[in-house]
Amino acid sequence: MLLLLNKQISSKFKRCAGISASRLQLLCKLYQVEEISQTLLQKEVGIDGAAVTRHLKQLEANAMVARRIKPEDNRITLVSLTDYGRERIVTFGQERSQFVDRLLSSFDEAERQQLANMLKVMNDHISDMD
Repeated sequence: MLLLLNKQISSKFKRCAGISASRLQLLCKLYQVEEISQTLLQKEVGIDGAAVTRHLKQLEANAMVARRIKPEDNRITLVSLTDYGRERIVTFGQERSQFVDRLLSSFDEAERQQLANMLKVMNDHISDMD
């Protein structure tokens, strides 16, 4: 059921917000920093390197991120949000909140908190499975 739900949420979210959850995750991380190496970004969001490269190329083509080679070490690619990317992340955040509100509209506050707690426990367990 979790796999089916994940697939449906990802598909519906992308249609509603106009961006995939993976790309939004990258943008959210970039929103928290001034600039970050592409390798560290990949590690922090937990997406494989090839996928991060594909996502960043598309986000760069859409003028949301900028990439540059680190002058002191041309093996390192630095990534940052553009001003346009910073504007868009605010909009995406609002769309994400509206999406979650609609998804959980039949849950009362206690049920939402219980669900959040259960998901946190599951996330903790999956982290311990390494």
